[in-house]
Amino acid sequence: MKRIFLLLAASLIVSVCTCQQKGKDRLSVDFERYLLSNGLNVILHEDHSDPIVAVAIQYHVGSSREVPGKTGFAHLFEHMMFQRSENVGQDQFQRKIQEAGGTVNGGTNKDGTIYYEVVPKNFLETVLWMESDRMGYLLNTVTQSAFTNQQNVVQNEKRQNYDNRPYGYNGYIVARNLYPEEHPYNWLTIGEMEDLLNASVDDVKAFHRKYYVPNNATLVVAGDIEAGEVKAIIEKYFGEIPQGEKVIDMAPKPVSLGKTKKLYHEDNLAKAPMLSMVWPTVEQYNKDAYALNLLAELLGGNRTSPMYRILVEDKRLTPRVSVYNSSLELAGEFTISITANAGTSLADAEREIHNALKKFEQTEFTESDLDRIKANLETQFYNSIGSVLIKSFQLAKYNEYAGTPAFISRDVSNIRDVTIRDIKRVYQKYIKDKPYVGSSIVPKGELNLVAENSIDAGIIEEDITNASEVKTVYSGEEVILKTPSKIDRSVEPVPGPDPVISVPVNWTGKLKNGIKVSGIEFNEVPLVQFSISIEGGQMLEKPEKAGIANLVARLLMEGTSKRTPEELEEAIDHLGAYINVYAGREDVTITANCLARNYKETLSLVREILLEPRWDTDAFELTKANVLNDIKRNMASPNYLTSRTMGKLMYGEDNIFSFEPSGTLETVGNIGIEDVKEWYMTVFSPSLASMQIVGDLSQEEVMRSLAILETQWTSKKVAIPSFDFPSPPLKPSIYFIDVPGAKQSVILIGKLSIPRTDKDFYPLTVVNYRLGGSFNGFLNMILREEKGFTYGARSSVTGGRYSGVFVASASVRSNATLESVEIFKSEMDKYRQGISDEDLTFTKEAILKGNALRFETIPSLVGMLTAMNKYDLPTDYVRQEEQFVRNLTSEKHLELVGKYIDPDRMYYVIAGDAATQVPELVKAGFGEPVLVKY
Repeated sequence: MKRIFLLLAASLIVSVCTCQQKGKDRLSVDFERYLLSNGLNVILHEDHSDPIVAVAIQYHVGSSREVPGKTGFAHLFEHMMFQRSENVGQDQFQRKIQEAGGTVNGGTNKDGTIYYEVVPKNFLETVLWMESDRMGYLLNTVTQSAFTNQQNVVQNEKRQNYDNRPYGYNGYIVARNLYPEEHPYNWLTIGEMEDLLNASVDDVKAFHRKYYVPNNATLVVAGDIEAGEVKAIIEKYFGEIPQGEKVIDMAPKPVSLGKTKKLYHEDNLAKAPMLSMVWPTVEQYNKDAYALNLLAELLGGNRTSPMYRILVEDKRLTPRVSVYNSSLELAGEFTISITANAGTSLADAEREIHNALKKFEQTEFTESDLDRIKANLETQFYNSIGSVLIKSFQLAKYNEYAGTPAFISRDVSNIRDVTIRDIKRVYQKYIKDKPYVGSSIVPKGELNLVAENSIDAGIIEEDITNASEVKTVYSGEEVILKTPSKIDRSVEPVPGPDPVISVPVNWTGKLKNGIKVSGIEFNEVPLVQFSISIEGGQMLEKPEKAGIANLVARLLMEGTSKRTPEELEEAIDHLGAYINVYAGREDVTITANCLARNYKETLSLVREILLEPRWDTDAFELTKANVLNDIKRNMASPNYLTSRTMGKLMYGEDNIFSFEPSGTLETVGNIGIEDVKEWYMTVFSPSLASMQIVGDLSQEEVMRSLAILETQWTSKKVAIPSFDFPSPPLKPSIYFIDVPGAKQSVILIGKLSIPRTDKDFYPLTVVNYRLGGSFNGFLNMILREEKGFTYGARSSVTGGRYSGVFVASASVRSNATLESVEIFKSEMDKYRQGISDEDLTFTKEAILKGNALRFETIPSLVGMLTAMNKYDLPTDYVRQEEQFVRNLTSEKHLELVGKYIDPDRMYYVIAGDAATQVPELVKAGFGEPVLVKY
């Protein structure tokens, strides 16, 4: 597949990167842009690589268009856009896209709201019909009952993503104190709970009428299209939508602080303190914003940076430092943030951050340092345009916020133009001795850890005994009036024939030392991505030293026999490459992503990391301390606690798979550096390894390059143990983890299931689809769309070589815990009675047509090769899966569900407020809930 992307702009050709080497670093970005008579910006991009199309509509309206007292409207209306419109029925938007095999979603931030779909190309007209309907023909369907439901959903989204999460109030503290009360960035996009509760239908209708108009939007269609045909369809559906009142772009409103503000909050969920220091900066695309981005990299981007040197290595206050500049349409923020080790004084942390800034002032950095950062940015750029969807996002963003999609070339050159002088100048202008907002988040009862001179941030938390909820009042059947149109919009377009789906052709090989190699030649972008997976990982650990595989994986990135950790990181960065090692339950995997021209050098570093570990004692002690502190921090997460508890219940206390891959405080504490060396020497063997590679390289080039692994890595015998797994429980029981004051209950229901290698595994994933495998699954449609209890509910089936797991989960409003558990069980019971022919057809259509989207990007292709190697799947396994789906009958569906999904033989694990929820859960009929203590 030799393909080059072209983004087409009337007569404009923008060449972003050029190189003479086989054309491997050349990308032409061309696009066609035009304006409809109603002001709608349209951008078309033809890419005939895959039979799919992405549609994105960027509305230039975010939370910055709101006013105090009416916050959260932009995001709330994003939810309303998915409910219905005059000609698309209730909840049909997602359903139609999914049944066509597509994906659909939206997102809102401070400056804008975007909606998008990726579908097989024959479904494009249907997507444009639906998008136009919710742009111009939605307001009559915004009824009180539909609105009330989404008010509750968004309130639960706020609880899940902010209120019931460790450090969730940090963003609120910063926004409230960095920006004046009248500034549009003074509130979060999610809005205030009180404002969400008090919002009215008339409020949101007025908001939509003003901002959801053609002249305030950009429509991008990218993929396998013919521009002439698409123009006619766009004119048909969007052309008659009336232009709205003129929406004036907001001018930048950067802020300044007269003095430093320091605040603190006692966090009921946090187990370790967190410090954020935030300086006001400038808006996006300002010349200074580019220099600030590079300044952030120099301050904290790698091991040689002063923040890492002082806070992580020297003082050992934290395992990592986050430094970044975030410039948006109106203003920007420069942030230095750490989650410190448990018990660490944030006054000490703040002092050492200032010391690191002084060290930066005294350190001379060079053009080589800038080249290293810019090389990484180049690779990131190519990775960011690896799909038609991401390209459509970028084109829409540049058009709305920079005035033209052609700004993509200017954006890249602006990064390249940053000089050392620019970086020093913005440091002096925005950071050095300048006021900032300091936010100290500390565990409950540990006020002694806050930064000096901090005052209470005044956070008022929701009372879980009186949780905010909008009551639904049924007012009878709602009559939806139709808006006059030149065409009959009630007639849904009929999709053409399904496109022919070509599964990419892969090649295979094997090295003399036993490494299986498989690859796909992929020439769309000048990138290569590969992974080397070594069977083993957690399953080869001893329970008393659980977590050793994770320690080994992390230590392999801590330098080699030839290079210190800093030298290794710099070598990777100068190539613009990404290399990482991680340990899973059944493998240790090293992954790499690089420009094609740098593949050989990147592979050489991978070989060095894999075969010549440094085993530095200081690095081991620091890594071990960081792992232990990460485990302590995880103990604050209700999701982590439910997962850990479920593992112990399903596998049994002594089974190695019952542990989280990182281990426990006790087991990691038992591990010494000699244990690490011995484990590595015992289990790392090429005979258990496979390599998967996708990119701009031929099979011949790849196999020739692997001589360095073939000759230098010798096979050894590694014993793979056998495993015995317990049977599921004979009856359901509730296990409850107390998180006092929790705003939500995290519900996790599950049991052991079949491994990926079982003949029924893929069939089981298929039959789970309608239950909870998608947005339109029964669990989500009831718990979210009907009840408004949660932001999302799902069920899933996962499996490895030796075991699998079935789970169903949701984070629900605290006072809806009992009813949610009952709904989970009753829906699974009903599912065991069979599904309708309509639901079966929906499942089959969604899965079969969705294959058009499976093979577009490099990561997806690497994943396909990994599955084939790991589970010995045949080369035509995708076709075999398709055949199963086509032949699936209601009887077979019923048989599989009855065999593998039984809510009476599952564990019910819940993390929430025990005082209010345990007495209620007795009513579930599962006996007295068992309290689990940590």
